Amino acid sequence: MRAVIVYFIFLTTICAARETLRDEINQNKSVEEKFMETVSVEEGLDFAPGMVSQKCLLCMCKLESGGCKPIGCQMDVRSLACGYFQIKQRYWIDCGKPGIDWKSCSNDINCSSKCVQQYMKRYATHYRCPLNCEGFAREHNGGPNGCHSSSTLNYWQQLQTIPGCKGVN
Repeated sequence: MRAVIVYFIFLTTICAARETLRDEINQNKSVEEKFMETVSVEEGLDFAPGMVSQKCLLCMCKLESGGCKPIGCQMDVRSLACGYFQIKQRYWIDCGKPGIDWKSCSNDINCSSKCVQQYMKRYATHYRCPLNCEGFAREHNGGPNGCHSSSTLNYWQQLQTIPGCKGVN
């Protein structure tokens, strides 16, 4: 009988610990879900998940490529910028070189948005940028530590004028 009571107490303790762990995982999951938002924002666009919200990626994409489309490469401040997010070769290298090569990745919505997500993971956190759309957009526009540069404020203000982008996080 004593063994049964000890066994019952043991099982009760295990179940309580398991329930506590499940609650902690669910609490952490809700924080992660904030950053790993997977809401479909527009048909035909397959943005990579990550720190930058899907809505913020859409707004940045619309600003960079005039409506979120693969526009190829064009000169921008003495160097080529390509694709949906107008990614420069140095940016692509800094984001970990996803895809086959810089130009094809830049013109693929999933690959280019993955590059943006990885770039933010690397630099936005390192330079303690605000982890919101303004911080990400300014970092994207100004490069490492761009979120703290006054030269990127205009970019953020332009993004806010895009329909549906005012106040986006």
